[in-house]
Amino acid sequence: MTKSDKPVPVLAIDGPSGSGKGTISRAVADALGWHLLDSGALYRAVGYAASMAGIDLSDSAAVTRCAETTKITFRDLKDGGETRVIVNGHDATDEIRTETCGAAASAIAAIPAVRTALFDKQRSFRKAPGLVADGRDMGTVVFTDATYKIFLTASADERARRRYKQLKEKGLAVTLSSLLREIEARDERDATRKVAPLRPAAGALIIDTTGIPVAEVIARVLTVVHTG
Repeated sequence: MTKSDKPVPVLAIDGPSGSGKGTISRAVADALGWHLLDSGALYRAVGYAASMAGIDLSDSAAVTRCAETTKITFRDLKDGGETRVIVNGHDATDEIRTETCGAAASAIAAIPAVRTALFDKQRSFRKAPGLVADGRDMGTVVFTDATYKIFLTASADERARRRYKQLKEKGLAVTLSSLLREIEARDERDATRKVAPLRPAAGALIIDTTGIPVAEVIARVLTVVHTG
């Protein structure tokens, strides 16, 4: 097999909400010069579109149709700022990052047909020179042949504090106690759902980021890639 025949490398980074996946994945992708897939944003975008359309999230058929028809694009800013998520022509970046939208994403992610509808879209992000895939089932379902697999985790208290800080910086009204309850509830849903439950992929390196500086986590992940 020639070098050009080798599959595009994928670094799958999975983990629960608030474990640092987004921050770590973007930093690692930038350092490597690879593409980035924020799979959670796709589910959040569908949840947002469904809410805007007044769709009952318990109506799996309607939500699936929404997943199939919603137009989702990512727009990178020239100044290196946060990637903007465009949903049906509307910049919904801030809206989809709320905990309410996160809960909606968790709910619809349990619908098998929705996951099927978004599967090919996620796979389409795999392009040279490589892809950093951030999500909950990147290494276990979407990219089972990923070259490198990481599972990030942290205590629920730590993750709630991180989300609180992020949302307060965005000017959103939130309480630490409510965030902790929502995170614990989402953990339970994600870990016990019948389809693609949240768990480390076989052979994944598990990194507990509780109390660890972001730069140190980034360095550990890059070491995995560089040492292969």
